[in-house]
Parts: sequence; C-alpha cells; structure tokens
Amino acid sequence: MKVGGQVPGAAPSDGGLVYQRCDWCGTTAFRKLLCPVCASGDLAPRRSDGQGVVVRPAAEQRYRRAARGESVVRLPEGFEVRCRVVGAPPHLVRAGTRVRLVSGTDPEAGELVFEVSGVCDTDAVPISRRSQ
Repeated sequence: MKVGGQVPGAAPSDGGLVYQRCDWCGTTAFRKLLCPVCASGDLAPRRSDGQGVVVRPAAEQRYRRAARGESVVRLPEGFEVRCRVVGAPPHLVRAGTRVRLVSGTDPEAGELVFEVSGVCDTDAVPISRRSQ
C-alpha cells in the first residue's frame, strides 16, 4: 500500500525513515492506517533522519544459537518502533543507548535494523567510579 506515492516506512536514499503525522490532531505514527488518537485516515508521510534512543532493550535467544538484540527505540519525532539492534552484544545494549537506522534496511520485510551509534553516559564511567 502506498501513501502519497511512498511506501509507508520505506527508507529514503539519505538513510532516514518515513513515518506519518495526522493532519487533524498532529499525532505521529509509524505503519498505521488510521491515527491511533483520533482515528482519522488523513496521515501525511514525513521523513525522520533515523536517529533514536533505546527505551526498552531485550536480548532474545528463542530458537537461536546466539542471542539477538530486540529493542524498542524512540525517535525524536515522537513515536516508538520495535526493531533489531546490531553493533554491540545484545546484553550490553541499555536504555539510553543512541542508535541509527541501518541504510539498506528493507521495511517491507517487516523488520527494522538499527545500529549502535553511541552509548549512554553511565556506560562511559568505569564501574569502580560509579559507586563513589
């Protein structure tokens, strides 16, 4: 399904992410047919730069030999997406870790992939200094 000539969620060539903003109430949404607040169908496509922050990290190991990082990422435009995080071991990805959308991610495949682009401030401090 195309919205305004653009496939919802398709990453433009600059590595960003396409999301929707409701023309009636201004709520942002990702991969929705109707606004989650007012149920309007007037969703205009907008572009995000693909930078975000991990809100809920999780390391899943179901049916796999190695753990895989599945997290919820909040983007500055005001919406959250469930995605896979690469670039760091899954058990080291924490809430507050900065991530960016991997170019070449195929949103039509149903999975977004973000890579670690920075760490939260507490990760940079050695453990011996945290308690002081």
